[in-house]
Amino acid sequence: MKPSVWHRMDILRRQLTPFMLTIVLVFVGLVPFHISDLARVMPLFSLIAVFHWGVYRAELLPMYAVFLIGFFQDALSGVPMGVYTLVYVLVYGLVSFQHRFFSGKSFCVVWLGYAVVSAGASFLVWLLVSLLHGAVVDPLAVAFQYLLGLGCYPLIAHLFLRWQRAVLQQV
Repeated sequence: MKPSVWHRMDILRRQLTPFMLTIVLVFVGLVPFHISDLARVMPLFSLIAVFHWGVYRAELLPMYAVFLIGFFQDALSGVPMGVYTLVYVLVYGLVSFQHRFFSGKSFCVVWLGYAVVSAGASFLVWLLVSLLHGAVVDPLAVAFQYLLGLGCYPLIAHLFLRWQRAVLQQV
């Protein structure tokens, strides 16, 4: 028996959930809050999402979707094109390569993994932006951005895990 149109649309909606949630986080990370210098240290929520979905549901966030997420982040954030695209693809590739290590581990181990991966990603973003601008970007801003992202990871990961149990259980 062929599934109904509504059933296929429901499956498609569930499969697109990680991509769409990550795109929403790209926009949330770029919303101007009119707080002095917050934009310089705003955490990379989309990096959290790429890491999370790469660990827990990599089949729902393929590499081309990660490429598009990085492209949107580059286009909207004002950094040189390709910086976040390259970093997100590398992070996703690394996490996919280490998927067997992360699967079944406690949250603290995954959080520690995020801390290591995001530190490398933050350094790479800093290095690429500094090289492409021809001037050293303030490393303190990158350090605070990293620390804020590290602090936001548990909340966002918890929300994603609840969403995964509620919505993505059948996919």
